[in-house]
Order: sequence, then structure tokens, then C-alpha cells
Amino acid sequence: MTRMEITGINQYHLRYEMSDPFRPAWKPGFEQTEHEVLLFELETDAGISGVTTASGFAGRMDYLELAEMFLVGEDPREVEKLVEKMDPLNLWGPRPWHFEVALWDIKGKEAGKPIYELLGGSSDPIPAYASTGERQGVEDRLDYVRDRVDEGFEAVKLRCHGDDPKPDLEVAREIRAEFPDLTLMMDANMGWSVPMVDVDSWSFRDALSVARELEDIGNVAWLEEPLDRRNYEGLARLRERSDVPIAGGEFNNGVHQFREFIKQGSLDVLQPDAVLATGISGGTKVAAMADTHGLEFAPHTWNDGLGFVANLHMLAATDASWCEYPIDPPGWTPEARDFLLNEPVVAEDGAVAPPDGPGLGVELDWDRIERLDIS
Repeated sequence: MTRMEITGINQYHLRYEMSDPFRPAWKPGFEQTEHEVLLFELETDAGISGVTTASGFAGRMDYLELAEMFLVGEDPREVEKLVEKMDPLNLWGPRPWHFEVALWDIKGKEAGKPIYELLGGSSDPIPAYASTGERQGVEDRLDYVRDRVDEGFEAVKLRCHGDDPKPDLEVAREIRAEFPDLTLMMDANMGWSVPMVDVDSWSFRDALSVARELEDIGNVAWLEEPLDRRNYEGLARLRERSDVPIAGGEFNNGVHQFREFIKQGSLDVLQPDAVLATGISGGTKVAAMADTHGLEFAPHTWNDGLGFVANLHMLAATDASWCEYPIDPPGWTPEARDFLLNEPVVAEDGAVAPPDGPGLGVELDWDRIERLDIS
């Protein structure tokens, strides 16, 4: 095999003005009006480029020089080797996982195959749940659920991030009354914290109380991140005392932390994110571990468009139970989420299929990218 080399990296700092504000549950009191993303394009001497993004907090960081130091001159097809080489990035702040996505993009484009096919997966649509991002009152949330059910979704994830989860539990009860067969998930977002937000973390007693309420509501697939992501023992105790499955892992860092979840019996549902937590390769390893130990594998996907697509390929290559489909209009729409793509990824009849083009399989809107670049 002829050697291929990464010859350079282009970085674009994108700032997209959202048509309507979004009020994320994990940032109480904050009104998001922009979607900020760092886009990286890895160029090679073979004329093949791979793309990836860092969104959220990482979207406000500039670490192009670090990326160049670790990647330029390397063969992008040596994915495992480069992931190991990039591990020290954790010492500077950014995690290496999203760069692994660009390596897989190059590898797929060279082979003329989508990433999921390189990993032995299929293009079958994956059952999706509609994932909310805001905390809303009963009437607004009921309207939302009615719309999603009309679109074919059979499951919805709600939020209860806050000092007082009672209003959110009341929303869940009212939804259950109107939709007795709808599968619900509840996300507490207590696994990690936002520095500029003052919200107390739940105690074990708080988490257990919510879990018991969800048991009473019924048909709840899981309670997500009710405690800190590194509180393996506390999560295990909660799992032992609750009939509601416990989920987490989106912001854990590396496959070894998922091994610890399994070792300590902390979770029923493993939720790595290809961009945030494990990379695509690591995510497939977590899926195999979940299968071995009889656990559910349902990755986190709340990212920008490229991050969502990267997770779709990981889902299509594994035995995932659900695809998280982030949607909470009017603020968080597929168009706002996927603004750097030519076309947003849409769910059809409550399911999402991975793109079938080479690599990540999607086309970027380069005209828009050039307009939105504030570098």
C-alpha cells in the first residue's frame, strides 16, 4: 500500500445565527442565539480531504497548531496509531476524538465506501427517539410530543436538569396520560457541569427520588446522567435500588472509563459519543463490551451536523438500540443543527438511515462556510 500523508490542516471558525433562540436545559437562564463550530479539513498528498468538527465549548477554542503538530506528516489511514499518538491532547484541553472522525472520512473516501461499511455495518434505518433540549411546561411539551408522534417517532427524551425536577416530572406524567404507549427517556444532565451556570448537582437521594417517580410513570427506557459521570459507585448503588435503567457516558473520556462502568455495575445503558468520548473506533469497542455484558448501547449524538453523522456511522456499525435525534423547534431544528451541510439529516417515520456516500457520506455547504467563517 502506497503511503499517504497529511500535508496540512485548514481550520474554519463558524458562527451561525439561529432564526429562533434556544434555551438549553444544561445552561439554565442562557439563551443561545448562535451555533458556533470549529471545522477542520485535513488535506493529503493523495488529493483526498477529511473533515470533522468541534462544537459546543470546544467550538470556542483554537488549537490548530496542536493538531498540526500531531497529524501533519502522518498516514491518515493508520487510525489506531494516530488516536494513541493524539492522547496527550487531553493535557492541553481538547480531546482527540473528533480528529479521528476526519481520519475515517479519508479512509472511506479512498476506499469509495461509507464508514459504516468499512466497519461491517449496514445502511438499515435506525429507530430514533426525538431528543428535546429545553425544559418546557406541560402544554408546550404536549404540543411538541403530538408533532413528533405525527412524524412517526415512538419515543421522546425529556429534560429535568435543575434544582427542582418536580415540574419536569409533572410534564412526563401528563405526556404519559395522553400517550400511554409512548416510550420516554429522562435526561438529568448531572454528569458534567457548565462553569458559568450555578446549578447544584443532585445528591444520591435526589436521584433516587426521581428514579422512583419515573418507575411510577412507567415505560421509561432510562434515566440519563442522574449523578456525576465519574461517580461509578453512586451510579451502581442507584442502579441496584431502581427499576428504571440508568444511562450515561456522553462526556466520559476513553474506552477505559466504560470498562470501569461495567466493572462496577454502574450503568444499564452505555452512551458514548464518537466526537466527545471515544471516537468511532472506540465506540464500536464499547458496543462489543455492552453486548458481552448484556447492556444496552445507545450513543449520545447531540452535536452539529458532522458530529451527528459521525455517530450515525458508529450506530450503523453496531447493535445500537436507539438513535438520538436532536430536535426542539423553533430553536433547535435540523437546519440549525446541520447548518454546514448541503442538506440536513432528516428522520423518516421515526428512523434515521446513515448517509451512503464515501467516508462520512455528506456534502458540506462550502459557500455558506466561507460566509460564516470568522477566523
